[in-house]
Amino acid sequence: MLRACLILLVVACFLSSLTLAVKFDLHAVAPANIETGKRCLSHYVPKDTLVLATVNVGTGYNQRVDLEIVDNAETPNVYAKKKGISGENRNAFNTLADSVVHTCFTNVLPEGFNEQQGFSRSIDFDLNIGAEAVDFDKIAKTEKLGPLELELRKLETIVKEIVSEMNYLKKREARMRDTNESTNERVKWFSLLSLFTLITLGTWQVLYLRRFFRRKRLID
Repeated sequence: MLRACLILLVVACFLSSLTLAVKFDLHAVAPANIETGKRCLSHYVPKDTLVLATVNVGTGYNQRVDLEIVDNAETPNVYAKKKGISGENRNAFNTLADSVVHTCFTNVLPEGFNEQQGFSRSIDFDLNIGAEAVDFDKIAKTEKLGPLELELRKLETIVKEIVSEMNYLKKREARMRDTNESTNERVKWFSLLSLFTLITLGTWQVLYLRRFFRRKRLID
């Protein structure tokens, strides 16, 4: 019983990390201030993971909302780049790297409009990751699955993602352990080299001083 409760708790915690929902007002800025007016939402996503970003943009007079979805990989991957979006906008993609995915919005005013007038548009943003991004209703219709079979399919997908996440964490822990062991090995050899250098210098100084004092006839 306790084990089953722990499993359910792990699944619940995992599911809570698969969805991000935010609603906010995006203030409009002049074209010259696009970078300062940009608002980004970020979430870490493993490689080869299905992501569904749904954006609902409210109405606004003479305001252009632009959307860009990009990750922070060594070579950034751009998953979506759209200008002038309005209403509901859905963006589905598979991630190409283990990285943080940034979803950025800008609200731009036309030339001649003053941003101090307080123009804004409401943004309703939902980010579904992995199993939460899968359209199970469509799968049920295509494969003619019953309610119980559909729930089992959902659980199967979630469990696969948990296993994949655990394998990733295991590999990451192994890399960190290898890095730690490599660092310890380097520190050990550096310490031995430092000790050998100090002993060598100390011995050389003693011998040099003995020869010096003998030349000066200060010691026998």
